[in-house]
Parts: sequence; C-alpha cells; structure tokens
Amino acid sequence: MPVTAVTTDPESLTMTLVAEVEASPSRVWRAFTEPEQLGRFWGPPGWPATFETFDFTVGGRAQYAMTSPRGEKSRGAWEFLRIDPTSGYEVIDSFVDEEGRTAEGMPSMRMTFAFDGTDTGARVTSVTYFPSAEALEQLTSMGMVEGSTLAIGQLDRVVADLRDYAMGKGTQTELLDDTHVRITRVIDGPRDLVWRAHHDPELMKKWLLGPDGWRMTVCEPSAEAGGRYRYAWAPEEGTEGEPFGFDGDVLLSEAPVRSVTTEHMTGTDYPSTTNDMSLYEEDGVTLLTLLIEYPNKETRDMVLATGMTDGMEASYARLEGVLADA
Repeated sequence: MPVTAVTTDPESLTMTLVAEVEASPSRVWRAFTEPEQLGRFWGPPGWPATFETFDFTVGGRAQYAMTSPRGEKSRGAWEFLRIDPTSGYEVIDSFVDEEGRTAEGMPSMRMTFAFDGTDTGARVTSVTYFPSAEALEQLTSMGMVEGSTLAIGQLDRVVADLRDYAMGKGTQTELLDDTHVRITRVIDGPRDLVWRAHHDPELMKKWLLGPDGWRMTVCEPSAEAGGRYRYAWAPEEGTEGEPFGFDGDVLLSEAPVRSVTTEHMTGTDYPSTTNDMSLYEEDGVTLLTLLIEYPNKETRDMVLATGMTDGMEASYARLEGVLADA
C-alpha cells in the first residue's frame, strides 16, 4: 500500500495525503495526467473512474464518472488552476450532475498535487482545501479519508511495468477489509482475447477448471447486463471431491473492460458474493483484477481457506496456454 499518511487539520481546513511509490516523478506525472491511467486509481476499488473529458490546460476542465458494481454513478469535475510540468498541478474539484453542473448541497474544494523525487522513487503529496469546517466534516463523514486511501493505494500497480510487476508473483490475493478481497493476475495475452476466454464456452472449458483432475460439466455464460449464467464442475475418475457449481446474475458488462456478476453456490442457501472483474492491457499483456465482496468476514475466511487462490492460479496458468494457441 503506497499511502503512508492521511491527516486532516480542522484549523487549516485541509486533508493531506502522502504516498511513496517506486517510480520516477516523471512516471507518476504520466499516471496523473493521462486520463486512462488516472481512471485506474482515482476511484476506490469497486468505483473505477472514467474521464469523459480532459482538457489539461490552465482554465481547462476535466469531467469524470465513478461507476459502482451495480451501475450507480458518482460524477465530478476539475478546473485546472495551475500546471507545473512534471512536478504538480492544482484544481478545483466539484461534485457535478449528468450535465456537468455543480451539484446542489455539495462543496467544491481546491486540491494540489506535488510529485517529488526520493531515494527510492517518488513521493506524491495531495492537499485538499475545504471551504468551511462544515464541508470538511461533511466529506470526511462520507468516507473521504478511507476512499482516498484505497484509491491512491492502487497507484503502485499503475506506475509499474506489468511484466516486471508480474514477475514470479502469479495470482495475488489482498484483504482490503472484512468483506472485500482483491485478486490480481497478469495474463500474457491481449485484453480482447482474455475477455473472450471468459465468455466463450469452448474456450472456458479448456481453462476454467481449477486444480488438475476436474472437468467442466455445465458452461452457460452470459455477457449481457441482466443475463444469468451457470457453471458446474465434477472430478475426473480417481480425483477426490464432490461435484459443485455456481450461478448468478450479470449486473454490469462493459466489454472488454469490466464485468460485474453475483456468484451463488448452486443448490445451497449460502449468500451470494459480488465479483467485479476489470481488464487493463499494456504492451500485449493484461492485468486482470477481481474485486470480491463477501456478505461478512466469516464467509470471506471460509472461502479463502478452501485454497481458492491456488485453484485460480492453476486456471490462469492454463488460460495462458489456451491464449497462446488461440
């Protein structure tokens, strides 16, 4: 987690966030000034941002929307006040409606970003200036500190070269809180093909198998929001285990970038999870990020104890072989 400190000061009406990353200030500058990269971390996990406009000039304006797993949108806009190439910039950040008008009852804030070199890379310092004590209290009570920490906490994987980031790491599992787990895996293959491999039954049957010794007996995917899917597996002869399956609904589908589904173990009364998969391609490889929301900590721990990560790694390693032959 690159964020090292987030502090609020009621006297100066500020919130200061500091993050350390192993990348040059110029690389961090790119992450904060290229809309596609900025969108990967500006929203917290589960609320990725899309910058619909980005006029990076003094007096220019950027407008963005953060989209939840169920499709709700939270919109904002920046007005650029100052730009110091490679070292930082300053904006007015406002909540806006679909037409880009400032939202009633929500304050606008002045924000500064500074990127400084360190012995190990770069330090990001962001200071938010609130117009009043009431505005500071309003936004911190809405979770601004926690949301900003989680959002900028994604910066390290944005500034890292994907091939270097993946070197020898395989499938990685991170516990974000009691109910959220983030799984990442770099797949050696283009995003369009990785997306297809998650929705084409013939391809899915070749890799989505978990540990060796299992076969997929039901494969009924759906790539349409509002659709339903169903999968099932059974052990091969000589492999221990009982058949099982999952079913669920597609909540959001934005091919080939993001898919959000519910997941329920077929034939049980276990509660569903929400699985938010996003794909990002760079230099011919794809970063797959899966954010899983569990109903409670007990369910999270029970699922992780089944060896889920190992099973996923076996499948993803198999997927790379399938993509190489596709």
